[in-house]
Amino acid sequence: MGEDAVQSRLFHTLAISAVRPSKHPSPSPSFQRCAFTSWTKENIHKRECCFFEKGVREDVCKCGYSKTDHVDEAIKPEDFTGESWDKHRHAHEVPTDAFGDISFGGLGQKTGQYARVSTDTSPEILYQLLTEQWKLSPPNLLISVTGGAKNFYLKARLKNMFRRGLIKVAQTTGAWIITGGTHTGVMKHVGQAVRDHVLSNSTEGQIVAIGVATWGIIHNRDALVHSEGCFPAHYEMDIEGQGRLSCLDNNHTHFLLVDDGTSGHYGVEIDLRSRLEKCISRKRLGNNEGGMTIPVVCVVLDGGPGTLNTIYNAMLNGTPCVIMEGSGRIADVIAQVAGLPVTRVTIALIHQLMKKFFGKEYENFPHLKIIEWTKKIQDIIRMSHWLTIFRISEDNHGDVDVAILQALLKASRTSETLGIESWKRQLELAITWNRVDIAETEIFTEESQWKSGDLHWAMFLALVGNKPQFVSLLLENGVSVRDFLQDEETLCDLYKQLPNCIFLRKLAKRVQSSKRSRGKAFRIRRRAHLGQAEMISMTHVSDEVRHLLGSFTHALYPPSNMTYSLNLSASISLSKSPMGSQEPLGEDNADARRDPGRDFFLWAVVQNNKELAEIAWELCRDCMSAALAASKILKTMAEEGSDADETEDMQELANHYEKHAIGVFSECHNSDEERARKLLVRVSPFWGRTTCLRLALEGDDKSFVAQSGVQALLTQIWCGELSVDNSVWRVLVCMVFFPLIYTGFLVFRRDEIIHREAEKKEEIKTVETVTGSTLRTNSYSLDRSGRKRLKPLSCWYRLVHLYSSPQVKFYWNIVSYFAFLFLFAVVLMIDFQATPSAGEVLLYIWLLSLVCEEVRQLFYDPDGFGFHKKAKMYINELWNILDVLSILLFIVGLAFRLTTELFYAGKILLCIDFVVFCLRFMAIFTISRTLGPKIIIVRRMMTDMFFFMFLLSIWVVAYGVAKQGILIHNDNRLDWIVRGAIYEPYLIIFGNFPNNIDYTAFELDSCSMNGTNPLKPKCPVLNENQMPAFPEWLTIIMLCVYLLFANILLLNLLIAIFNFTFQTVQDNTDRIWKFQRYELIKEYHSRPAAPPPFIIFSHFYFFIRNMVLCRPPIISKEFKSELPQMEEEELLSWEALMKDRYLLSTQQEQSQSMERRILDMAQKVSTITDRLEREEETSSAAVAQRLARLEEQVVQSAKALQWIVDSLKCGGFAAKEGQPQTLTTTDESPEPSTNTSEKEDGFHVKARQFHYPNSKLARFPVPEEKVPWEVNFSSYMPAYYASEDNGGHVDGSESEALNNYRNPGGRTGIRGRGALSHLGPNRSADLVLTCMRDSERSVFEYLVVWDESHGTLALPGGPLQSADHLPVTLKRTMGKTLYEKINAKVSEGTKVFEGYVDDCRNTDNAWVELTVLNIHLDRTSQLMVDVNGMVASSHGALQWREVSGKTRLSANQRDSLRQVAELHNRKF
Repeated sequence: MGEDAVQSRLFHTLAISAVRPSKHPSPSPSFQRCAFTSWTKENIHKRECCFFEKGVREDVCKCGYSKTDHVDEAIKPEDFTGESWDKHRHAHEVPTDAFGDISFGGLGQKTGQYARVSTDTSPEILYQLLTEQWKLSPPNLLISVTGGAKNFYLKARLKNMFRRGLIKVAQTTGAWIITGGTHTGVMKHVGQAVRDHVLSNSTEGQIVAIGVATWGIIHNRDALVHSEGCFPAHYEMDIEGQGRLSCLDNNHTHFLLVDDGTSGHYGVEIDLRSRLEKCISRKRLGNNEGGMTIPVVCVVLDGGPGTLNTIYNAMLNGTPCVIMEGSGRIADVIAQVAGLPVTRVTIALIHQLMKKFFGKEYENFPHLKIIEWTKKIQDIIRMSHWLTIFRISEDNHGDVDVAILQALLKASRTSETLGIESWKRQLELAITWNRVDIAETEIFTEESQWKSGDLHWAMFLALVGNKPQFVSLLLENGVSVRDFLQDEETLCDLYKQLPNCIFLRKLAKRVQSSKRSRGKAFRIRRRAHLGQAEMISMTHVSDEVRHLLGSFTHALYPPSNMTYSLNLSASISLSKSPMGSQEPLGEDNADARRDPGRDFFLWAVVQNNKELAEIAWELCRDCMSAALAASKILKTMAEEGSDADETEDMQELANHYEKHAIGVFSECHNSDEERARKLLVRVSPFWGRTTCLRLALEGDDKSFVAQSGVQALLTQIWCGELSVDNSVWRVLVCMVFFPLIYTGFLVFRRDEIIHREAEKKEEIKTVETVTGSTLRTNSYSLDRSGRKRLKPLSCWYRLVHLYSSPQVKFYWNIVSYFAFLFLFAVVLMIDFQATPSAGEVLLYIWLLSLVCEEVRQLFYDPDGFGFHKKAKMYINELWNILDVLSILLFIVGLAFRLTTELFYAGKILLCIDFVVFCLRFMAIFTISRTLGPKIIIVRRMMTDMFFFMFLLSIWVVAYGVAKQGILIHNDNRLDWIVRGAIYEPYLIIFGNFPNNIDYTAFELDSCSMNGTNPLKPKCPVLNENQMPAFPEWLTIIMLCVYLLFANILLLNLLIAIFNFTFQTVQDNTDRIWKFQRYELIKEYHSRPAAPPPFIIFSHFYFFIRNMVLCRPPIISKEFKSELPQMEEEELLSWEALMKDRYLLSTQQEQSQSMERRILDMAQKVSTITDRLEREEETSSAAVAQRLARLEEQVVQSAKALQWIVDSLKCGGFAAKEGQPQTLTTTDESPEPSTNTSEKEDGFHVKARQFHYPNSKLARFPVPEEKVPWEVNFSSYMPAYYASEDNGGHVDGSESEALNNYRNPGGRTGIRGRGALSHLGPNRSADLVLTCMRDSERSVFEYLVVWDESHGTLALPGGPLQSADHLPVTLKRTMGKTLYEKINAKVSEGTKVFEGYVDDCRNTDNAWVELTVLNIHLDRTSQLMVDVNGMVASSHGALQWREVSGKTRLSANQRDSLRQVAELHNRKF
C-alpha cells in the first residue's frame, strides 16, 4: 500500500467531502486574478541594469538598452565607480512587470499566457507557475523541439508528416511541447502545426505549446509591460518591421520570456530552458511518487553548431533525440553518418558533409571546430540507443509520432541490468501515452515473455486510466480477469479509483450516512478522529448496487465476518463481529457467487463507460442477465441524475445493452426454444438471485419483453398445462362440459410432448430401417435414459389442470364480473329497499370476496419486493386504483344507505360506484391482441384531453363571464351564475345556442324580472319598451368569435392532437401491450381457481394455512426456477456460445455496412497515395544520387587517365612517386573500414569525454582516427591539468617528466596527471569474493558494497600499493580483522584481469591499470562465517548478490563479473 494508499485515501476523502454542502463559495475571477498577480510579484522577477555605461552609441548602455530605459539610480551609481560593465554584477533582480494574458490580432483572436522571468529563476517556481497558476495538467511526456532558428525550407511531405506526427503524439500522450517561442524557423513550424490542429479539431483538448524565448530580442515587447499585469495584452506581429529582433509566435499557448538584463542578445534562454526541462524530467509521471519520471525527448529539425551542442548535451543527460532527415544542415549531417561505423566517420567526411549541407556557411567554419564537431558526432552515433533517425523514405517508421515514441522506448530498454523491469517501464509509458499501436509492435513481441501475474499492475493502470484498447490488448496477451480480480481488495481499489460520476457521488453519500449511523451507535472518541475518513468498502458498493437493481435482489457482495473497517487509528479499531448487523444477510452470504467477469462489467457500467463495459460484457458468464441488469442500473441512475447530458448518455447505453440482451436471446431462441425459456426464468446466482424476465420488467425493457420468445413463454404460462394451440371456443366449451377433456377434445401440453417424442422415435426407426445403422438409435436411447419418461395425465389431474389454468380462471372471472354487474344493476334499479334484500346481501358478500382478493394481491410477494415496493407497484397500476376507488365508494355508499337520513345519498354513491365498476370492466380487453393496444391509446388520449380542457376552459370562462355581465345585472344566485357563466357556454360548443342574446328570440315569460323565481333565470336589463337594453350587435359578434375559436379551432386542434397521439403510439402500442400483458398473466396465475364470490373459500383456506398453521407459501416455478448445478453450467456454456454467434454476426453486419466500406476505401486510397509519393521521392533521390556518383567516377577516371599519360611521358618514374588522390576521401571507400575496424574495440572512449570529471576543464577533441599516437595530429593542443586534491601542487619536475609517460590507449585530449595520484600507471584492484548459497550449488553469489550517498553498487576495491596485498581502503569497508584474514588468501586467489582500463580520469600521461582478483570461499569455512557476520552488522553496506546479467554495476565491473562467472562455468 504505502503512498498509493495515502493518495487513494486522500482522493476519497475529497470525494466524500464533495457531497457535503460547501460553506465557502468558489472565488470570483477578479479575486483569482488578484491572487495570481500577488503570487507572480512575489515569486517571479526580471533582471534590470543598475549601471549605465556607454556602449557603441552615446545614449545606449552596454546592456543594450537606451539611457531612458534605465532608472535614475543607474545613471550615476556610486557603488560601481571605476568598474567595467558585467551582466552578472550590474544587473539585479526586481519584481517582474510583464505577465498575464496575451492576445494576438487577426483571425481567431488567439490568446495565451506569458511571464517575463529572470535567468536565475528556480525551475521549481516555473513548474509551479505552469501547473498551479496557469492550471496546466502535468505532462505525460515532454517534447523539446530544437533546430534552425532562421526560416528554412521543408519539403511539403516532410512538413506535413512532422506537423501531423507532432500533434498526434502531443494529443494522444498529453505532452507539453517546448520551443524557442518565436515566429521563425522550427518554432514557426511547430506553431503552424498547433494552428492546424485547432482549426480542424476545435472541440478536442488544447495542445500545450510553451515558448521559452529571450525577452531582449522580442519585437514590440513594450506592449506586454504593465506593473499589475495585462489581462490581456494586445500584441501585434510586425514581421516586416522586426529587423534583428523576432516576434512571438501567435500559435503558442504559453510563453516564458527569459531576461538577463540585456537587449538584442540571442541565446539567453538556453540555460534556463535546459534547467526547466531537467526539472520536469525529474517529476513523477502522473504525480505518483512511487512511479517513473516524466520522459523527455528532443526533436531536431535543421540546425547549426548550436543545435549540435544541444543534441550532444541532451544525449549525455540521457535524453533521446529524434533527427528529422531531410530538414537540412546539421540534422542531415548526423542522419548521413548515423548508420556508419564510428571509424568511418572521419574528419574528411564531416568536411564533405558540412560543405554539402551548409553551403556558403561552411566557408566560415574553422578547422578546429570541424574537429570538435567530428568528435561530438562520433560520440552521438556511438550512443545509438539515444539516437533515432526519422527517414521519410522508410516504411518501418511510419509517422513522426511513432518515431518519437519508439525513440523513448528504445532508450528505456538500453540497460541490460533491468531485464523484465525494462519491459515494464516501456509498457507503463505506452499505457500512460495510450498508444496501443506502439505496445503491439514494440513491447508485446516474441522477445518479451509475459505471465498473467506480471501484467496485473498494467491492467490496473489501463482500467483506472480508461484505456479500453490497452485492456483488450492485455487480455489478448494472457491477462486472466479471474486471477486479476481474485482478491476482493483489487476490486475495492478499482472502486476507490472511480472517476467523478453519479455512482461515486451516491457511494460517497452512502459512506457518509454509514459513518454518521455508526458514530451514533458506537460514540467513538470524536475529537481524536477529526479529519479521518471512512474508506469505500465492497459492502457500500453492494448496498448501492442493490438499491439501483431493486430490493427484490440479494446482495452481490455479502459482508465479510468483520464489520465496517473504518479509517481510524489502530487504538480504536472495531472488533470483529460475525453476528449483529450481518445476521439477516447470512442467507445472502451463503448464496452469493462471484464471477470476475461480472465484477469487471459492473465496475465499468456504474461509471457509464461504454468501451470498457463492452469488453467486460464479453467476459461475463451470464451475459443476458448482465445486459439486462446493466440496463436497469443505468436507467435508475439516469432517473436519479441531475446532469442532462450524463443522463442522456446513460439512457443510450441502457438501450444499447437491451439490444445486446435481445440479440443473445434471439440467437438462443432460434437455436433451442426450450433452453431459451429456461434462461428467462432461471435464478441467476451472479445477479442477486433474480431472473432475466424480472430484470427486464423492472428495467422497463419493453423491446426485450416484446420478443417472440418471451411472449411464447408468457403464452405458455397463460395456458398453463393446456396446449397453446387450443382454440378459445374449445376451452370455453370444456369449461362448461368438462367431461369433454377426456375425449381428446382439448389438448394438454404433456400430450403434445409425448406425441412429439413418439414421432421422433418413429422417425429414427425409419432412418434406421433405410440406412441399417443403429448409431442414432443408441444415441437416442442414451439421451432418453438421462431423463424421466413422461406418462399421460390422469383424469383427476386433467380436471385440476383445466381449472387451474390462468386462461380458464380469466374466463370464469369475466363471467363472474358480468354476473356481479348484473346483480348490482338489478339492486340499484329494482330491488333497493330500506331493508337489504337477499340479492343485496349477496351483492355485499360478493364485494367482500373482491376486497379479500385485492388484499391478497397487495400482500402476495413471491419476488421479495417488500411491502413498500409492492404497495408502490400496486398503486401505480390504473386498474388497481379503480378497484380501490370502487371499493371505497361502495363502502361509503353502504354506510350512508344503512342510515335513514343519508339513504338516498347512499344510493347515489352506489350508482356512481356502478359507473366505476363498469369502467373497471375494460381491463378484460387488455388480454386481447386487438383491443388491448387500443385501450393504451385511449389512456394516452385521455391524458391529452385533460390538458386540452385547460385551454378550452379559458375560452369558456372568458365568453361566459362577459356574456353574463352584459346580459344580467347583479344576479346573486350562485347556481344561476355558474349556469350562465360556465354551463351555457359549454353547451354552445355542442350546438345548444342561447335565446337571450337576440331581440327576436327574447320572451319575457321565460325569465324572472328580479330573480325571485328560483326556477327561472333573471331577465336582462330592459328599456322603457320592456325590451332588452343590451347591444345586440355585440352579443352576436361575441358568439360568432367564440364559436369560431371554440368549435372550429380548438376542437380541430383536439382532433389533431388525438391523431398525432394515435400515430405516435400506434407503432409502440403492440410493444407496450406485450409488456403490460405480463402483469395480467401473473395476476391470474397466482389467483385462486374459483371465481368470486366462491373465491372467498380459497381466501379462508390460505388464511388458515399461512397464518394459523404457519406453513410456508407454495412457490411456483413458472416465473422463477432454480436449476441444478450441472444443468446450470451446461446452460451457461450454451448461452456463451450463442453470445459468440451474436457478436460475430454483429461484426459482420458492421463490416458490411456502407459507412464502414467507405472508410476502408478511403484508408486504402490514402495509403496507396502515400506509398506512391514515397516511391516517387525515393526513386528521384536515388536517380540523383546515382547520377552524382557516375559524375564523380567520370571525374576520377579522367584524373586516372591523365596520371597514366603523365607517367608514360616521364618514362615510368612518375608512377612510383605518387598516386592520384581519388576515392580516398569518399565515404564509400571500404579501405578505412577494414583497416580500422579491428582497432575500434581498442580505442578508449571514456578517456576522451569532453568534460573532465570534477572540474570545469574541457578536453581537446580527439576524433576516433586521431587516437593512436602513431597517427599525425599537428593541431593537437591539449590543456594541462593536475588536481590539487590528489597530491600537492604542480611543479616543474612533474612537467618535465610528462614526456616519460605516454598513455598506452592513445590520446585523451588532456595532459598532466589529472585527478589521478601520480603520472604513469595508477594501479587499483577489485576484489570479487564469491561463494555458493546452498549445498546444492544452485545459486552463485558475490560480495558487493552499497554506496548510499550515490545509490550505487560496486565491487570492493581501491588503489593498489602492492601486488601481494589488498587495497588498504578495504580496511574501512571490512574491518581490520577480516581484512587481514582475506589478505592472507590473496595468494590463493585467481587473477581474472590485469591491464589498462578505459577510465574517465585517464590523461595522456596518467592512466588506471586494474587487477581483478577472485577469491572463492567455502560456505562451511570460518572465513565465510566471519564475512557473513560482517555483512549482518554492516546494515546493508555489504550485501551478497546473485551473479547475474541483471546486476547493477558499472560497465567495467560487469565485464569483470562476467569473466568470473565464466571462470566458474556459471551462466551470466
